[in-house]
Amino acid sequence: MYFVIGLLAAVENVFPPVPADTAVAIGAFLSIGGKISAWAVFAVTWLANTMSAVGVYVAGRTVGRAFFRGRIGRRLLPPRSIRRLERLYQHHGTWGIVLSRFVPGLRAVVPPFAGIARLGVGRTLLPLILASGVWYGTLTFLAVTLIGEFDEIARFVRGLNIVGVVAVGVVATAVLAIVWRRRRLMRGAADDADR
Repeated sequence: MYFVIGLLAAVENVFPPVPADTAVAIGAFLSIGGKISAWAVFAVTWLANTMSAVGVYVAGRTVGRAFFRGRIGRRLLPPRSIRRLERLYQHHGTWGIVLSRFVPGLRAVVPPFAGIARLGVGRTLLPLILASGVWYGTLTFLAVTLIGEFDEIARFVRGLNIVGVVAVGVVATAVLAIVWRRRRLMRGAADDADR
């Protein structure tokens, strides 16, 4: 199971539609039953995702520019866009990387482009590793807590559903009363105008 969780977490940086968050959710669900450890789920997810992010950063830094100088690469990302990307990374690089780790999908494209923009190793990897640890630690904790309290959450949601139905009924009744009153007033005004 740890291998599958680690694989899912690592694949995100290569194929963003497979978010590492899914690995955390699967691991959290299995850890509730005592089959695996929630701490290990966090560690495996964090390590696998961070290592693959480092890998795509290194790939972007070593071969990314050469690829984007080629015919296909120039069509995908023209030289002017690369220069703009470099300016953005130099100006907002560290904070951009930190914030991107909290946005599924976006977090996968930031490391390779940081490498292409030649953002320094320290300015890239340190915020990436720390922000990922905060994200996956929080997500693991919340997933384990929420799944562990699923029965209570389901009762709470059922209660909200009842409150929601009552609220919709009250609002619908108020809207109907207002519409009925306006029509009655309009009819009365029309009758007065006819007299």
